[in-house]
Amino acid sequence: MSLLSLSGISRRVDLPDGSVLPILTGVDLQLAAGEHVSIVGRSGSGKSTLLNILGLLDSPTEGEYLLDGEPTDHLRARRRSRLRGEVFGFVFQQFNLLPRRTAAENVAAPLLYARGRDFLRRRRTALEMLDRVGLGARADQVPERLSGGEQQRVAIARALVRSPRVVLADEPTGALDVETGAQVMALLAQATAENGAALVTITHDLSVAALAGRRFRLEGGRLSPLVESGALNAATADRGTA
Repeated sequence: MSLLSLSGISRRVDLPDGSVLPILTGVDLQLAAGEHVSIVGRSGSGKSTLLNILGLLDSPTEGEYLLDGEPTDHLRARRRSRLRGEVFGFVFQQFNLLPRRTAAENVAAPLLYARGRDFLRRRRTALEMLDRVGLGARADQVPERLSGGEQQRVAIARALVRSPRVVLADEPTGALDVETGAQVMALLAQATAENGAALVTITHDLSVAALAGRRFRLEGGRLSPLVESGALNAATADRGTA
């Protein structure tokens, strides 16, 4: 059984003029535990919308989304929120760190919603995660004192601190230079694999997409397997997110 299963997922938005804007159409995707999948596409292709649906931040207009075989369409808000915090870790393009909190405090933030031992050990766990991403010596620095690559490493540590089963990365190298981006992406892939977590990477970058075991193209809201480098080039002709 797949960890995640999307069948016929569509997402439409009603516009003020009464028309309907299709964002996703008939998306099918299965994700196994520990698998790395990448999705590439042009700006406006629906990549970020798909990632939001996967992470229970948004709901489809049509189709079925199964999480561990359980339908997600009728989840109560509290259970949806709990699953989002326990099952998923998120890495974003712009880091999304709390500016007045240290690196350790940012990494520990998700553990404020944990219980028992996980809550009580939150700083120790955060420091251990920062050591894993090579930032143990920078634990007490605020984000503005860190480079872009260091900030994204903090974000990766934060995404993994609750040992999620799935990490969803939305353009994780988009705000970084090529060399730093390659280092950060290699770290993300390695860290998620060590945790046994599945990884879904939304990207425009060919080298980032190539790290995944399976690659897909999202074009016009439709998802299809990527099997040729020419298709990758066409899908990544411009930068940006949906």
